[in-house]
Amino acid sequence: MVVGVPRESCPQERRVALVPSVVPSLTKKELEVMIESGAGLESGHADEEYSARGARIAGTRTEVFGQADILVQVHAYSAIPSCARADLEMLRPGQVVIGFFDPLSEPAEAAEVARRGVTAFAMELMPRITRAQNMDALSSMATIAGYKAVLLAADRLPRMFPLLMTAAGTVTPAHVFVIGAGVAGLQAIATARRLGAVVEAYDVRPAVKEQVESLGAKFVELPLEAADAEDKGGYARAQDDEFYRRQRELMARVVAGSDVVITTAAVPGRQAPVLVTREMVAGMRLGSVIVDLASERGGNCELTRAGETVVESGVTILGPVNLPGAIPYHASQLYARNVSAFLLYLVKDGAIPLDSDDPIVKETLITRGGEVVHPRLRAALGLSEPVASQ
Repeated sequence: MVVGVPRESCPQERRVALVPSVVPSLTKKELEVMIESGAGLESGHADEEYSARGARIAGTRTEVFGQADILVQVHAYSAIPSCARADLEMLRPGQVVIGFFDPLSEPAEAAEVARRGVTAFAMELMPRITRAQNMDALSSMATIAGYKAVLLAADRLPRMFPLLMTAAGTVTPAHVFVIGAGVAGLQAIATARRLGAVVEAYDVRPAVKEQVESLGAKFVELPLEAADAEDKGGYARAQDDEFYRRQRELMARVVAGSDVVITTAAVPGRQAPVLVTREMVAGMRLGSVIVDLASERGGNCELTRAGETVVESGVTILGPVNLPGAIPYHASQLYARNVSAFLLYLVKDGAIPLDSDDPIVKETLITRGGEVVHPRLRAALGLSEPVASQ
């Protein structure tokens, strides 16, 4: 089987789906790896590095799509349809595509992929179970986003993070408040602490208190009880409007006392909950910074605009998009490890058998045989009858 890696379609996407170091593990399983020329340049990998590890360099994108049995991408068609319309036309029946599809937000686009007869696996739907940990690309990318968010905040904040004792007097540390202690939030906590900030964090799941405190941060406890804070796959569940209203009221004091607020609360396929209101922003100190990691889902701050910087009441609100793409070398390295682990798991005796009883296959498989097969996508598309078998 030929595994093809095309250059990413969107000009601003600097990651690549496979890096040279993972190629030998695939070729040992009798998979031939084909890389579109220049696909790895933005992430720091020249064609010669791939060739040295046993990959074949394809001169054109058409060659990759035409010869690959399995296409591996960072962003597959439905995640960025505006950039990849031409790619859709090159897909062929029976071809396997692995990548980020954003299917829960773009179910109609996923249906277009299905109509091409493609077998598609969405990396963002990987279940958070023990044997899938090394395939969990969302967690890998969230780690990078949490790290980068703190660096962005430190760059914009008109003060330093650490406590400093100098001949000219004491410099007090910055106060950072992280909302959401998932993978991105925990990495943001760790990074802010390494820079010397005093860090507080809040999450609707009281169970993460120990993790927050192990990183040297204070866990903010609010008298709120969240029902079913996470689903069986380990992802956050949305709460009702009354819960978020009370949450905002109780968090207002902590936000007002913070120099930096980093928000990370996102629910897959749903609009991000508004956790920081305009009034809360107005109550913050001049020069404070908010970094909203949920900006692509509408934002946790009422004033966030995706991809833009907003200044309101003297507070800077950053709405970064695709933060992992801003650190393409390590983002590609982690993603490639996730994808290669998934490939090695799927491929057996030169084929990809689809075992409907396997939770990894069941949760990630979104299209097959011309149909959308994932239950959540079928429900979103109004397709009431489930596909009988996979």
